[in-house]
Amino acid sequence: MSEKTTSRPAADSGTIDLGGELTVNRLGFGAMRLTGDGIWGPPKDPATAIAVLRRAVELGINFIDTADSYGPNVSEELIAEALAPYPKNLAIATKGGWNRPGANQWTHDASPAHLREAVEGSLKRLRLGRIDLYQLHVPDPMVPFDASMETLANMQSEGKIRLVGLSNVTVEHIERARKVVPIVSVQNRYSFADREWDNVVDYCEANGIAFIPWFPLGAGRVAGKLLQRIAQARQVKPIQIALAWLLKRSPVMLPIPGTSSIAHLEENIQAASLQLSEKEYLELTGITELAS
Repeated sequence: MSEKTTSRPAADSGTIDLGGELTVNRLGFGAMRLTGDGIWGPPKDPATAIAVLRRAVELGINFIDTADSYGPNVSEELIAEALAPYPKNLAIATKGGWNRPGANQWTHDASPAHLREAVEGSLKRLRLGRIDLYQLHVPDPMVPFDASMETLANMQSEGKIRLVGLSNVTVEHIERARKVVPIVSVQNRYSFADREWDNVVDYCEANGIAFIPWFPLGAGRVAGKLLQRIAQARQVKPIQIALAWLLKRSPVMLPIPGTSSIAHLEENIQAASLQLSEKEYLELTGITELAS
């Protein structure tokens, strides 16, 4: 067995280039779940949260996604505590554009002033001189979209952001943003069981933009007779089949399953080497007439 397979299995997922500048493995880690209940406050067990982050890197994950609103601030602070100074090949992505007045509460603010403050705050908390990938967390209906994007473009020119991405957007948003600044990634809700944004995945693939599905396992809701049958035949877990489906869905797919458990992290990573057959993929995708 190769060292890659035995000690850094996330590398088995293959790689993706972000903007032609960063190459990362196609199975990353989302750090939202490392915070407290309601994505609010610190975790009940900070030591375990730090251990999960360190184990993720040991397993070959070199793309970690977070946001200033997770905690707020807590997720970014944990990442820095666990991993700074960062390995050279580790890319940290974060997001801004929300305020957090309380647990499970999210309010828009993608104004230029707020975004500039958010970028500066993330730089300090993450202990970085430049953020590898900074994503607009969500368009603000009260702020001109172009104004939000121009702010991120300006901060990129200032050297505080390396690459720019979007989250929770339509194809129209992506096209508008690309007229202001190069867009290397889009992060929308997407999973085996939730394909509302299929058209955005297809647009990203056609334009060489990474698609980062959030909620890639639907918070564990990946039940279904077909998924269970294929998982049982493979002697793996349904969540691993669901992740393998995402990886096969598009070469620009960059899933970021998150967890606060080392055991669950290791289960998720096993999906990196799980290759679905074309028949299995077509069945799961719902193209049964071609799979028979």
